Amino acid sequence: MNEKQINEFRTLLQSQMDELLVDADKTVSDMTEENINFPDPTDRASLESDRNFELRIRDRERKLINKIREALERIEDASFGLCESCEEQIGVERLRVRPVTTLCIDCKTEQERQEKVG
Repeated sequence: MNEKQINEFRTLLQSQMDELLVDADKTVSDMTEENINFPDPTDRASLESDRNFELRIRDRERKLINKIREALERIEDASFGLCESCEEQIGVERLRVRPVTTLCIDCKTEQERQEKVG
């Protein structure tokens, strides 16, 4: 992978992480400001359900932020784009779709097959 592509992925990953962090800050801010008292239990239950849904989304995003950080570390140590299983290059097209991936398409397909069997 050439330097131009590496910089492209670095920029892409950093912008994704920045966007996720802004969303997380907004969620925290909204939840701390939201101190609504609902006398109706149904309204309260609806609010709690919405909050739980929002927190599940943020938890998934937190995990994605960790994967992005790991991908940025791989860029720094020059292992970005190498499959952690077979150590072959991961296709640039695959990385564009999922830049945090650590497996080439063949190894990922095999991993998924093993999960179905096991």
